[in-house]
Amino acid sequence: MNITDVKVFIREGNQNQLKAFVNMVIDDAFIIRNIKVIEGNNGLFVAMPSRKVASGEYRDIAHPINTETRRLVEDTIIAKYKETLSEALTAAETREEEAQEKTNEYAEESEEL
Repeated sequence: MNITDVKVFIREGNQNQLKAFVNMVIDDAFIIRNIKVIEGNNGLFVAMPSRKVASGEYRDIAHPINTETRRLVEDTIIAKYKETLSEALTAAETREEEAQEKTNEYAEESEEL
């Protein structure tokens, strides 16, 4: 099994445990949507898509059936989440720096007038 694509959708401005939703493509042929990255007491973990059954419990719709595959899925998703989060933070810092530079330019122009 090859994980051929992972798309991470960061939950912005969230203060809760749900950090991101993830779509994962396997062998360029099968997609699993709505995988969750959650911040738990022991760090990040991956929750497979689930639905509520009649008893009120949540059951996974799809999930790895062996340890090796579970580890591959979790490691790949967590790595991509961290990469995407880092890129988002870098982009936000760049925008903030650019905005500060513009503010400084306007302040200098105002002083010259």
